[in-house]
Amino acid sequence: MTDGARLRWVALGDTARRPAVVLLHGGPGLPDYLGEVAHMIADLAPVYRYDQRGTGRSPWRGAHSLARHVGDLTELLNAWDVPEAVLIGHSYGTDLASRFCLRHSGRVAAMLLMCGPFVGDWHTGYRAERDLRMSAAQRARLRALKEMPRRTEEQEVELLTLAWFTDHSDPERGRQRAAWSARRRRPVNWSMNSDLGAEGRADPLDAHLAELRALLPARTGLLGGADDPRPMSALDALAARLGVPLTRIEGAGHEPWLEQPDAVRTRLRRFVRDAVGA
Repeated sequence: MTDGARLRWVALGDTARRPAVVLLHGGPGLPDYLGEVAHMIADLAPVYRYDQRGTGRSPWRGAHSLARHVGDLTELLNAWDVPEAVLIGHSYGTDLASRFCLRHSGRVAAMLLMCGPFVGDWHTGYRAERDLRMSAAQRARLRALKEMPRRTEEQEVELLTLAWFTDHSDPERGRQRAAWSARRRRPVNWSMNSDLGAEGRADPLDAHLAELRALLPARTGLLGGADDPRPMSALDALAARLGVPLTRIEGAGHEPWLEQPDAVRTRLRRFVRDAVGA
């Protein structure tokens, strides 16, 4: 990158084809985890994904900002010789995709936002639903782990497992998936999470929705898991404000491709085919 940072990226499919798909993972502060999603569509278009700076195999130390991460995506598109991209973001990646579109709408051929962005007062409903899915002992343990000034490796895994298992529709399988992810989506860059979270609260995407609606590409959609503890009503309201369709995946939570892979694959492939003219 122009500031000396080195970002790890991966491409699947025929990279000579255009437009290309770029997957933007969530967090913020997690390494890329969208490999399964990439394989669902790599025969239709080239698919790029990357570890955002400071995560995974993109080591970096310093303050994080939304502008810096938008700039990183711009530099990567230039490096890949991709003038226009189909952006598919998940969770925080939907916020990054939206803010990129606000700055560089001419480089966005199409955009699919999965499980986000959540705007308005969605935290209240999310916390209430998450607490319903946890026992009193689990809630107390999660609070205690968060308050620790330092955590061992096992304590960090326990914290992430407790924080993530409620994201899934099936609680038993959710616990297994969360424990698996807690050991592999590591390490979490908590300072990045804090920096970008604070900036997002200071300059919420809510304030830019009218501008975003005017800049969205013709092919834009939302997709969410019906059993995500984050309220589906927030995505319904966002779809109405942006004037875009929302696809609900029944029997799935915040990572719907894990619980309903066939349904997600069908919808992803339909969206990408329309976007690239395949």
